Amino acid sequence: MGAHIEAEEADDTGAGRTARRDEAVRAAVEQGLLGPDSPIVGLLDVTGIRESAAALRAAFDAVAAPGTPVLHAFAVKATPLVPVLRLLREEGLGAEVASPGELALARAAGMPAEATVLDSPAKTPAELREALSLGIAVNADNPQELARIDTLTQTAASRSPLGIRVNPQVGGGSIEALSTATATSKFGVALRDEGAREWVVQAFLDRPWLTRLHTHTGSQGIPPALMARGVAETYALAEEINLRAGRHQVDTLDIGGGLPVNFASDATTPTYAQYARLLAEEVPGLFDGRYGLVTEFGRSLLAKHGTVVARVEYAKASGGRAVAVTHAGVQVAARTVYAPGSWPLRISAYDAKGRPKDGPVVVQDVAGPACFAGDLLAEGRSLPLLEQGDYAAALDTGAYYFAHHYGYNSLVRPGVYGFGPQGSFAVVRRAQTVREVVAESGGAQVNALTQPPFGPA
Repeated sequence: MGAHIEAEEADDTGAGRTARRDEAVRAAVEQGLLGPDSPIVGLLDVTGIRESAAALRAAFDAVAAPGTPVLHAFAVKATPLVPVLRLLREEGLGAEVASPGELALARAAGMPAEATVLDSPAKTPAELREALSLGIAVNADNPQELARIDTLTQTAASRSPLGIRVNPQVGGGSIEALSTATATSKFGVALRDEGAREWVVQAFLDRPWLTRLHTHTGSQGIPPALMARGVAETYALAEEINLRAGRHQVDTLDIGGGLPVNFASDATTPTYAQYARLLAEEVPGLFDGRYGLVTEFGRSLLAKHGTVVARVEYAKASGGRAVAVTHAGVQVAARTVYAPGSWPLRISAYDAKGRPKDGPVVVQDVAGPACFAGDLLAEGRSLPLLEQGDYAAALDTGAYYFAHHYGYNSLVRPGVYGFGPQGSFAVVRRAQTVREVVAESGGAQVNALTQPPFGPA
């Protein structure tokens, strides 16, 4: 059961990842990627990303019957960067997209249609039409969306695999906003609502071209045992549909993603291998070869392979507490700043040359550059004293922290670099310029509100 995962020792202590990160921070300073004129960067560990992708594939290969079709579709929302998606494609992964923008990113990365899945609770007719024309898999979120698909498939042929997303309503985890299988979740058809399960079964019986069921129990804060329970409920529904249809109509189960990340240390726990074994114990029929599988992991693939590094612009004291004022705050870590209890980040201290900082620890705040008091990456944290010109590194930020840029104070998006052996770097995303901030803020329309009909003729 769930205790099996919790008791089992993690497979990855993260020692190699820590060493690579330390080398990358030092090299970034030496090569000028970090410094007075470039006070914040994002770093991505290419070796670590490859290792996570390989671990995911190996974990499911170890429990699935030989020949079982398995697509690991990376949740693009976690790290929507084209070079990252291309790297994952080379590692055998696909893409799960939830907007026209994410689909465009996946296509720019060379993701083929057959390795792409569209999930969203608010797909427009245009989005559905594009997905169906490309042959991308689509999971209908609700009866109204299924009705739209009915109309579109009547007027145009499509090779898209089609299914329905269901909400097994098995409960939530420790972060309510990320719990997608609660009684009132906005996602999918709520199976325990009156008449809903029968509606789903009948929808399949009426449409032989519906061949997939999709579920996603949640993300960070959801224990693996609860995730497995959501998968088990969906598997049982697929068995019921196929029994009543008298044929193997549902041939693929999309079990979503959501494996939680350990933000407390460099260790990777739980691992994909542990989760796959738990699923095999709880839902053995899932892996006997009768069903193709789709997964949609995001955070767990990338989080531990990213680091936001920011220069300490000033070091001061307030009320007897040391405060390091850095260039990383709410603009890159909105969740941490606004909900630190749910999204705490580990901070590592580096000196002005990018070397790990030693010395007595001091209780201090690590503050960001935004003009409000709560813009803190960490509050009351015990670290070697950060001084002017040092660097504070926010760890485990490879997922979502490069996606959720918040334009407070019109702070620019930092550049992101992939790093490899011997201090090598590749530009993943160039730093935004102030000129680009002006352009995004209507710079080309400077007179729009002062000319007729809004201003004097």
